Amino acid sequence: MYDYPILDLKNKVSLDEWHTRIELAACYRLLVMHGWDDLIHTHVSARIPGTDDLLINAFGLSFEEVTASNLVKIDIDGNKLDKDCPFDINPAGFTIHSAVHKARHEDQCALHIHHTDAIAVASCEQGLMPYSQYSAFALASMSYHQYEGLAVNHEEIKRLQEDLGEANFMLLRNHGALTMGLTIGDAFMHMYDLIRACEIQVKLQHAKNDVIQVAPSIIEGIKAQANVVHTGLSGGQKAWPAMMRRVKRLYPDFDQ
Repeated sequence: MYDYPILDLKNKVSLDEWHTRIELAACYRLLVMHGWDDLIHTHVSARIPGTDDLLINAFGLSFEEVTASNLVKIDIDGNKLDKDCPFDINPAGFTIHSAVHKARHEDQCALHIHHTDAIAVASCEQGLMPYSQYSAFALASMSYHQYEGLAVNHEEIKRLQEDLGEANFMLLRNHGALTMGLTIGDAFMHMYDLIRACEIQVKLQHAKNDVIQVAPSIIEGIKAQANVVHTGLSGGQKAWPAMMRRVKRLYPDFDQ
């Protein structure tokens, strides 16, 4: 009654696909570690290099159950490519991920969560405010999308694509957060910055003193400053190997 199929795709898919599966499974476990999961809901999707095929979580598994082998391989239109795969995907989740992957061919990863503080900030008319260094990173590439109910209406795809544009950060009004990344590590680091920014903003809602805001000129130059700190790499590329090692220590089964 509570069991689910245990799959083993190691040595049965291309090396590019297998490496993508391992990193994506690690990302799901990191969401659990940070308390960003939402039962079986929300999604992280990743494009297999050199293809338009995507990997996404199986609908019905918790994020701590996600492994490299049980991620579901789909085409850009949401059709399962492995007919023997026993798992299905969440159609609402796919609407969002299909939309952004079709619009952003250069990006490998899209990460969407329902973090409480992100929803709180997204539900405020002012949106994200420049209250912290974390918010400066996000505001340098921020977008918003109005809530249209559960994401099952394909007519929403064009509006979502237009709202995202070239931004790497998006607050979905009344709903949650979305980040994009050239790599899985980049998408995770973007979400880390966005969530920290939202957490700080929510804490400051009850501040008795005026909040000092980050100057617009600093926000405009923050990417160049970060490039110096990370010696030419993105924050995700710099931090991601350490995050992978952390997942391996705490969840040694993720890469199965």
